[in-house]
Amino acid sequence: MPLAKRIVPCLDVDHGKVVKGINFLQLKHAGDPVELAKRYNDQGADELVFLDITASNEKREIMRQYVEGVAKAISIPFTVGGGIRTVSDARNVLCSGADKVSVNTAAIENPQVITELADVFGRQCVVVAVDVKRNYNVADEKFIFDTLEGKVWFEVNTFGGRKPTGIDAVSWTMHAEKLGAGEFLVTSMDCDGTKNGYDIELTRAISERVNVPVIASGGAGVPKHLYDVFIEGKADAALAASIFHYNQYPVPIVKDYLRKMGVTVRQ
Repeated sequence: MPLAKRIVPCLDVDHGKVVKGINFLQLKHAGDPVELAKRYNDQGADELVFLDITASNEKREIMRQYVEGVAKAISIPFTVGGGIRTVSDARNVLCSGADKVSVNTAAIENPQVITELADVFGRQCVVVAVDVKRNYNVADEKFIFDTLEGKVWFEVNTFGGRKPTGIDAVSWTMHAEKLGAGEFLVTSMDCDGTKNGYDIELTRAISERVNVPVIASGGAGVPKHLYDVFIEGKADAALAASIFHYNQYPVPIVKDYLRKMGVTVRQ
């Protein structure tokens, strides 16, 4: 029997408020993190992701009081990211109620932190987040993909999508897996908030090359988009925000649709 696909609502938190934007910009208030977390827990979400989206750029620690509040309101697995740079930072977040930690900027700047986290907490606890933007200035990069728009490589961005790195996302995930990453959260900056569907090519390119779970993120607008990223993109989990925050398609509706389409999802 195939492993069940996971449905993962995401809380992008900016100084205590859940926000949602388009292409990582034009952020708008979307609700209270504790209230939304409890709603998704009660609706049957499989996991929850909480990202303090300005912590890295502001070079500060994650706001633990909000993590603690969410943790007390839910009983499902809970991943927290934003501003986590060291084992000590991760321990503080885990002691605040998180089950897993997510690292992005810190992992690019100091890849060894992935190994350190995996050694201390176990690789199942280490999620490497990868914010990716399509780059059509193709030169000598190893991983070049032919898309409908032409040749492209997928570039990693850090500091909440503010800083392009020149690093190829596919090769980075393969390297990060060897360092100890237990899961990848792959967000398409191009698709984020558009509600036009996930970046299937990006998701599949990474899913086919790593041997740990891949969470697809960025672009969900209707339940069929989750179906597409599971079947065509080969994702293990699908993260979404807008369709859940504004009650366009609550979690039970999405799961019912996927079951009818033959996708194995949890109850």
